Amino acid sequence: MLLYQIIFYFSLFIILSTAIPLIRNDYWVFRVFEYPRLQKLILNALLLATLFIFFFPVEVKEIALAIALALNLIYLGIKVYPFTPLAPKQLVKSSGNNAANSIKLLVANVFQDNQNSAAYHQLIKESNPDLVLMVETNRWWEAQMAGIESNYPYQIKEPLENTYGMMLYSRLKLADGAVHYLVEDDIPSIEVNVSLNSGQQVKLYCLHPKPPVPQESATSTERDREILLVGQKAKSSPIPVIVAGDLNDVAWSYTTELFSKTSGLLDPRKGRGFFNSFNAKYFFLRFPLDHIFCSSHFSLKSINTLDSCGSDHFPICVELQYDTHAELINEEPEATPEDMELAQEKINKEA
Repeated sequence: MLLYQIIFYFSLFIILSTAIPLIRNDYWVFRVFEYPRLQKLILNALLLATLFIFFFPVEVKEIALAIALALNLIYLGIKVYPFTPLAPKQLVKSSGNNAANSIKLLVANVFQDNQNSAAYHQLIKESNPDLVLMVETNRWWEAQMAGIESNYPYQIKEPLENTYGMMLYSRLKLADGAVHYLVEDDIPSIEVNVSLNSGQQVKLYCLHPKPPVPQESATSTERDREILLVGQKAKSSPIPVIVAGDLNDVAWSYTTELFSKTSGLLDPRKGRGFFNSFNAKYFFLRFPLDHIFCSSHFSLKSINTLDSCGSDHFPICVELQYDTHAELINEEPEATPEDMELAQEKINKEA
């Protein structure tokens, strides 16, 4: 029967696309299927429901397919669960309003060819962040955003024409800022110390590595190395840390999980929601690619995705509070010796 054949082959595809990322291979074919985990869960549930409605499993092949779909659904559900409001919050909510120790950061991938700079001016005015990180910015974007410089007098800018330009604007004092090319000579990252109004120093890392897709990079090797290198730096920092940017990796991938464990940084989305930032143009194909991680020194005041302003990414805005009480409550992710060995192996791996 045609309907059963459609269900069978589509189910086989969903199950295989779930299993393929378990193969720890850097080639893009293995990594790209990590992205649509929520979509696979929804489709898996629909396929299982359709199978029971139209073909109640009575024959061996139908029972086997139903069991395979059920097991796949359970696995996907376990992986998605940490990013639902049902799960424990990894980063505690702020209990007070200590403005002097607060830091509000807006991360926006503007999409280099997007010409709607006026929308970003309005967005920044409305959201009123302390720092603005814009990626995919070139010289045109640098000129267009000059109007915010009076309100954000501290800047680190590295505009490029290759869609990996990066500009950081801050009204909080910046010190010891530097642009690094950690892995590739055309992919910048930013490292800088930020002074909160209380005088507390915070280390900020901003990055935007290449995604593992054929038109950009055939493998995830360079992306993974850059993410994990920043994780090492964060772990060794003597002051509180924030890592922000478009990581071109989903929040639940094994690389991002490894980064969180080896860096000890927390994800404010866990226990709160997905906060999908890409793709703004296609409702069903959305993933959490833009990230803000922080050390256990912080509590969360707010987290939101904002209007896309014509980009293919939704900006993400997070307000954190340096909070000595939160440090006692937050459970810092811990890496096993095997995690540390794997991270070092990926850092040392040549493309």
